[in-house]
Amino acid sequence: MNIAVAVFLILHGLVHLLYLGQSMKWYQLGEGMTWPENSWVFSRPFGNKATRVIAGVSCVAAALVFIVGGVFIFAKQTAWVWITVGAAAFSSLLVILMWDGKMKELANKGLFAILINAAILILLLVVGRPDFGF
Repeated sequence: MNIAVAVFLILHGLVHLLYLGQSMKWYQLGEGMTWPENSWVFSRPFGNKATRVIAGVSCVAAALVFIVGGVFIFAKQTAWVWITVGAAAFSSLLVILMWDGKMKELANKGLFAILINAAILILLLVVGRPDFGF
């Protein structure tokens, strides 16, 4: 089970790198997808170009922390739990802050990331971390 969880965390981290490409306009993840433009927090004071850079850097940070959490499982380090909790909280905050404030097309605005992160947080903070024997 530890291998499956580690791989899942690493893959979840790598998905954030897809959003790096989306935020930097290297490609478009979905037709008409404009994330993170028009962020309800960043776009007005900083503009969409700066918002895209902030989102891109934040996506890289979230990806790295999730990957470190997965690697820590392989390395049998119990700190993986708190690293993963931090990654899930940061990733969720990123999605919320980059949201455009509209309830349309939420799937293109990080809804599934929020749901996955919420599941991770509930499992680790409420249910309890899995016992991997270390």
